[in-house]
Amino acid sequence: MVENDLRHKLGWIGTGRMGFKLAERLLAAGCDLSVYNRTRAKAEPLAAEGGVLVDSPAELANCDIVFTMVSSDDDFREITLGDKGLLTQEGAAPKVLVDSTTISAGMSAEVRVAGDKVGTKLLAAPVSGNPEVVASGKLTLVVSGPADAFETARPYLDLLGAGSTYVGDADAARLAKICHNLMLGIVTQCMAEITVLAEKGGLERSAFLEFLNKSVMGSVFTRYKTPAFVNLDYRPTFTPVLLRKDFDLGLEAARELDVPMPLAALTHEIVQSLIGRGYLDDDFAVLLEQEAAASGLKLEPEDADVSDGLTDEDA
Repeated sequence: MVENDLRHKLGWIGTGRMGFKLAERLLAAGCDLSVYNRTRAKAEPLAAEGGVLVDSPAELANCDIVFTMVSSDDDFREITLGDKGLLTQEGAAPKVLVDSTTISAGMSAEVRVAGDKVGTKLLAAPVSGNPEVVASGKLTLVVSGPADAFETARPYLDLLGAGSTYVGDADAARLAKICHNLMLGIVTQCMAEITVLAEKGGLERSAFLEFLNKSVMGSVFTRYKTPAFVNLDYRPTFTPVLLRKDFDLGLEAARELDVPMPLAALTHEIVQSLIGRGYLDDDFAVLLEQEAAASGLKLEPEDADVSDGLTDEDA
C-alpha cells in the first residue's frame, strides 16, 4: 500500500493494452485513482477494482498527478489542450503530468509550455515493456523533466514496475526511449537472421535459441522473444506500424544531431517492407517470418514449452 503521507489524488488517461495494466497496478497498491478513456467500455473493468471513471480529461484537472498513455500527437493534444482538455480548465490543473506516450519533440514542447502557464510540470516517462512484462513486475521507465516533479511522482512510478531512471530535464527521456526502440528493432532483425540461418542449416529453433540464451549473447529480451520465435506466436505486443513510427523519430533525431545510423536505416527499410506486405497488426517478431520467406525456408511451429524468462523461476 502507498503510505498515507505519500498519498496523492491520481488520474489516468488511456486504458489500452498497456495503460489498463499499469492503472491496475496503482489500484492494487491502494492508490486513489480516477480514470478516463475515450472508449469508456475499455476502462469500465477498473471500476470494479476501485477506480473512479470520469467522462472527460477535464474532470481530472483537480488531481495532483495525472498519467497519460495514448497513441499519438493528435491524441495527446486533444486530451491536454482540447475543449475538455486537462490543461484548459479555469482555476484547476494537476501539479504534475506524467506522459508515457511516444510523441514528437514539438508536441511535447507545446504541452510543456501550456503546462507552465497553469502550474503543471510535465514529466516525459516512456516505458520499456509490454502487458506481460507489466504482469511480471519487470517494467521499467525512463523519466525526464523538472527534478522536483520527478521526486513527487517517483513513488507512483516505482509502483508500475521494477523502477524508474531519471535522465535529466525536458525531453531527454523521449530520446532515451527512441534509442531503446531502435535497438529493439535492430536486435530482433539480427535474431531473425541468425535463427533462420541455424534452422536452414538443420538446427531446431528451440535448441539454437536455448544455446543462445545460455550464452553471453543471451539477454532478457532474447529470452522473452524465444517463445514467439519457436512457436510462431505473433499475437501483438508491439506492431510493425508502431515500430516504424519510432524508427521515423529516431532517424529524424539522428539527422538533426548528425549521427550516421546505417544499421538503423537498413532495419527501418526492413520494417517498412513488413508493413508493405500487410503485416500491420502482428507482433514485430514476424520479422522472423519475412526473413525465412526471403531465405526459401518454410517455418512450422515447434509447439515447444519454452520459457519467456519473465518469472523468478526462469531468471
